Amino acid sequence: MSQSIAANRYAKALYELAKEKNVVAETVADLREVRIVFTESKDLFNLLVSPNLTTEKKFELIDSIFSSVQPIIVDALKVILVNNRIDETVSVIDSFIRIANDESGVEDAIVYSTEALTEDQLERISTTFAKQVGKDSLNITNEIDSSLIGGIKLIIGNRIYDNTIVSKVNGLRRALLG
Repeated sequence: MSQSIAANRYAKALYELAKEKNVVAETVADLREVRIVFTESKDLFNLLVSPNLTTEKKFELIDSIFSSVQPIIVDALKVILVNNRIDETVSVIDSFIRIANDESGVEDAIVYSTEALTEDQLERISTTFAKQVGKDSLNITNEIDSSLIGGIKLIIGNRIYDNTIVSKVNGLRRALLG
């Protein structure tokens, strides 16, 4: 069984439980935070796979680090740990978010701009581009990138919409130089 199949199974089970308990939105928000912890802390991963720590100690570590998240997430992390799949945690989270987004008609997107966009600007971008990808709305993360000079670059899944000054200058350069 490949990692993605296992990750999808854990994600589906967690999604069904979150849906049953009516905490899907809260679980998505908490999982985004858990994902940050797992991607930025290699020490945590090393502790969770260490043969020097007992399972009980690993459970205590999970309980203390993730005490503020939904209890079903803590329980899921323990199940993933016991089944020696802790290396797939980020894949499980990504699969869960994808399932939740599909069910609610939402897609994650990243907008790169030279300065922080207002809520109104983000809403207009969401409304305009969600229709283009067949979704009801976009869950937008705004990243600041001063190298763009101006305009925005939008990434939705594997689609890129680049309306930055840098891309236009590069396009002109290619057109002029052949």
